[in-house]
Amino acid sequence: MSSPIDLLLPHLEGVRRVGKERYVACCPAHGDKHPSLAIRETDDGVLLLHCFAGCEVRSVMGSIGLEVSDLYPKKDVSGRKPERRPFSANDLIVLAAWESLLASIIANDIAQGKLTDKERLFIAASRLQHIAEVANVR
Repeated sequence: MSSPIDLLLPHLEGVRRVGKERYVACCPAHGDKHPSLAIRETDDGVLLLHCFAGCEVRSVMGSIGLEVSDLYPKKDVSGRKPERRPFSANDLIVLAAWESLLASIIANDIAQGKLTDKERLFIAASRLQHIAEVANVR
């Protein structure tokens, strides 16, 4: 099953990535010479379109033979909701780096016999385990 972005982009001219899950392209509804169609993919795979020349989404999609419903991911026939990841991969890496640093500082303090908050070490370990679960890393 192809995603909405994989379905849409091949139908457009002058497609250029301008950021994370963001593109611009020439609007097919009004014969653009310069990109005026903004495309954004949300975290759950829905596509948002905006033509700065004022074309309606229905007109944009119709001009390339697609339906507005093609901007939404197809539902899983099994009836399960698609998994939604509450954190980006970058957020997980940053969090793991901080928790690892904190855990190593506390572990070093313990090894040197310094009085430290051992409970915070367990919290860091728990958070690192949760990051691994969220990221499906085992």
